[in-house]
Order: sequence, then structure tokens, then C-alpha cells
Amino acid sequence: MSLSIVSIMGIAGCNPLSYLNSSQIYNSLNSSQIYKEGYILDQNALDSISIGSSQEQVLLALGSPSLKTQYNNEVFYYISQTRYRKMQFMKTKITDRKVLAIYFNKDRQVTKIANYGLQDGKIFDFITQTTPTGGNDQPFLIQLIKGAPDPTDDPVINR
Repeated sequence: MSLSIVSIMGIAGCNPLSYLNSSQIYNSLNSSQIYKEGYILDQNALDSISIGSSQEQVLLALGSPSLKTQYNNEVFYYISQTRYRKMQFMKTKITDRKVLAIYFNKDRQVTKIANYGLQDGKIFDFITQTTPTGGNDQPFLIQLIKGAPDPTDDPVINR
């Protein structure tokens, strides 16, 4: 039945793919895509937060954090990442990951604001322009920013 429909369309001069030319097909396959996920930082909202601001002010300005932790005192983490796919059928690759960390004291006031990301393969605070050393949350930040290893990249699993 489908062969007869295609034959009739061919006789009538109708090509089911005629609406797509080869460059349209090529461009649709080669169009790269960028995905921004997680917390999108509003610089004006961040500028409204300063050392000494209350936890409530932070929540009003920035919204709920992606993650809260309790090391010595509470820390709010706002996490975002950018993924890139070169072609539609390819796997996405994480090209950037940022972690905005707001540190509080026991009185729930901001003591430190840091915007962590990777620079030259190392964790870097883009606000103070420094590479942090030490700290209770250092291993946690490394795992957040660099990410857990992808199990599909494991040669033992892919045998």
C-alpha cells in the first residue's frame, strides 16, 4: 500500500522531501546547541547582598538556594552549568559550571560571598580573584565544580 502511495506521489510530481533542500538538512544536523541550567545569576540581585546582610535578605534577593549545607555555619550554594552539543545527535559536554556560595555566621548574617568556577583547571573565586586554599568545604566544592566522573567513560564498564 505504501509503495502505491509513493508511486502515485511520484507520478503526480510530488516529492515528500521536496520541502527540505540539502542545505536545510545539513544545517539542522549541524546546528550546535548551548544549554544553561540551574541558577542564572542576576548581577543586580547579587550586588544588593553585602557582608552583614541577613539570611532573609539573601533569600529575598536571590531566592532559594540550589543546596544548603552546614559546616561550621550554614552555607547557601547557587549552582549553574552550561552544556554544549556540537551536533544534534552528539552527547552534550559540560563547558562551564559555577557555584555561588554565601557563607553565614551563627547569627545568620553573611560573612563571605564567593563565586567559584574553574580557571586553568583549578577552583577559582571570581569575586576575590583568588584560588581558595583549605576550608571545610574545599573537597565538596571540587566535586561540585569538576563533577563526579562519568561512568560511561570508564574503560572497565565499556568493555
